[in-house]
Amino acid sequence: MSATVLSANSGPLAPVEGLRRPSGIRKHPVDRIEVRDPGPKRSGLGSGVVGDAIYSRKHHGGATQAVYAVAREELDWWARELDRDLADGMFGENLTTIGIDVDAAEVGELWEIGSALLEVCGPRVPCATFAKHMGETRWVRRFAERGRTGAYLAVREPGVIEPGDAIEVVHRPGHGLTVPMYFRAWMGDQGLAEVFLRARVLPRAEHDWLESRR
Repeated sequence: MSATVLSANSGPLAPVEGLRRPSGIRKHPVDRIEVRDPGPKRSGLGSGVVGDAIYSRKHHGGATQAVYAVAREELDWWARELDRDLADGMFGENLTTIGIDVDAAEVGELWEIGSALLEVCGPRVPCATFAKHMGETRWVRRFAERGRTGAYLAVREPGVIEPGDAIEVVHRPGHGLTVPMYFRAWMGDQGLAEVFLRARVLPRAEHDWLESRR
């Protein structure tokens, strides 16, 4: 099966049971999304998807978390594990893919989708909002232990993405440092953290943050 966008997803701010603040985690399939570089995390536009909502710009959004992609195959794995249906967009992803192993992507990999060019930057780190949204016991820990988080993408060239668009990997760095490996480094694997720091493959902000944890 060729790599394809199965669903493009976006959503407004909405209440999440158990949280005092609203969240944009509830994404729903739409006919198309327009993506652009949202700029800095705190002072920029938030999401890289025009019209998509982000409440906490301290922890979410910004240039290196502009678009979030999750493989339909991963959602299906969790659906079997949890014994429940998981709709496209359930993990808060903007792109639900099929036919591509998102979690095998290398940091710095470039994807051409529709008229946009996106760069793989790193993993999604599970948080309390995600846990409340899912409503599953020990969700953060279970998701982290699985370690297949999907990938955050930067927008290198703005454009429009629609369901059915092909996903073409136009550049793969070849260093072998994948998104799950970066997630383990982020979660405290000092050996992997040193590998990433020496390789200098991370976006500047992520490199500096990882270095600060030495």
